[in-house]
Amino acid sequence: MSVAITFSTSGRVARQLRHDRRTVALLIAVPALLLALLYFMYEDSAATFDRIALIMLGIFPFVIMFLITSIAMLRERTSGTLERLLTTPLGKVDLLFGYGIAFSVAAAVQGAVATGVAYWLLGLDTMGNPALVVLIAVINAVLGVALGLLCSAFARTEFQAVQFLPVVVVPQILLCGLFVPREQMAGWLQAIADVLPLTYAVDALMEVGKSAEATSTMWRDLIVVTGAAVIALVLAAATLRRRTP
Repeated sequence: MSVAITFSTSGRVARQLRHDRRTVALLIAVPALLLALLYFMYEDSAATFDRIALIMLGIFPFVIMFLITSIAMLRERTSGTLERLLTTPLGKVDLLFGYGIAFSVAAAVQGAVATGVAYWLLGLDTMGNPALVVLIAVINAVLGVALGLLCSAFARTEFQAVQFLPVVVVPQILLCGLFVPREQMAGWLQAIADVLPLTYAVDALMEVGKSAEATSTMWRDLIVVTGAAVIALVLAAATLRRRTP
């Protein structure tokens, strides 16, 4: 992997993203609006809002980045852009890690805006530092990018790319502990949850919610999520095709 080529690729993706105003609006405005909706839903239950909003600050970037990157990569392939790019010194790993860097920067902006809205406008209250929430949100977004790139390799149309959402993303949301504490689930569901990376991201956020300092459990969870993202990016590079038949 060439560092220079990787960052050149991330710059190209960032420029494309910057000129797509609808996508930028989706990245920045939608999470904040959804958090505001949650605030009014749980207006009479501040503790419930604090718990759910904190977790959603990690889930929103994961879901949005999964959708955007899976469709974006599919367009690169179906339009023939990917095939032309791969005739240059650009390698598959350079391409995918370039995507990861570009969207992680976008995720940092998204996470900072959503976290700022949650803490300073909606009154979210946690024991830990809001900066840790932004960090977890960014890592979660990179995980969404990696899984989106991996799934895009198996799709031929944008509709097929979106179909991976209920297969890859929704089960992780259902089993991460947002709706039911994992210890109250059936044993086989707990076993599945234990191998899903979003579970560890949610655990890290909950650590921020209940501890004033960054805990070893939180760092362990972040290492697991980061490792899962790197593995997904490597698998995506191995399965990436130049074009869609």
